[in-house]
Amino acid sequence: MKKLMLYIAGLFLFVGCANGQPNQDAMAPLPKPKTGEALATFGGGCFWSMSEAMSELKGVNKVISGYAGGSTKNPTYEDVSTRTTNHAETVQIYYDPKVISYATIAEAFFFAHDPTTLNRQGPDEGTDYRSIAFYRTPEEKNILLATIKKVNESKHYNNPVVTQVVPFTVFYAAENYHQGYYKTHLSQPYIASVSTPKVLKFRKAMAAELKPEFAK
Repeated sequence: MKKLMLYIAGLFLFVGCANGQPNQDAMAPLPKPKTGEALATFGGGCFWSMSEAMSELKGVNKVISGYAGGSTKNPTYEDVSTRTTNHAETVQIYYDPKVISYATIAEAFFFAHDPTTLNRQGPDEGTDYRSIAFYRTPEEKNILLATIKKVNESKHYNNPVVTQVVPFTVFYAAENYHQGYYKTHLSQPYIASVSTPKVLKFRKAMAAELKPEFAK
């Protein structure tokens, strides 16, 4: 993610999600789902805004930022940034299926980023920023494909969805400093100029599904 010094703020829109803390920061622990919780895993560009957006949905208990879709075990942010691991910046969502369905979460995912830009989200470019949705069951795969069809037919976006739909294999939690980064860095130039507009757009699109504190 990006460094926080204001004197390089002009570079933020071009270098993507760069480091915001020392490289030696530990990887975050990956919690096991609690009894009754289900998991959903998506990648849609920089996980700062994606994590915040998905955490604002009713029924979502926790969102962990991390990496998935590649072959390298236990990757670091630096590893993923080389684009040699094939991992994408990803979020894993812990939710209560009695409160929110996988179908609603899948729909929210397509509003939390632009699923029509290949290997790119705004100023962030590369395979680590690709749009990718992971399914754990045939039912989830069918829901994702149906949602893509629905989004395309709605003409919400000018171009067709290019999201990869792939079976889930493994998710690795990212470094501690990436977790909840959005909320604690609202004045950071990248957050203010790139992430916040995405979150606000998401809130408008998913207003009926937001937790009360965000549905304002």
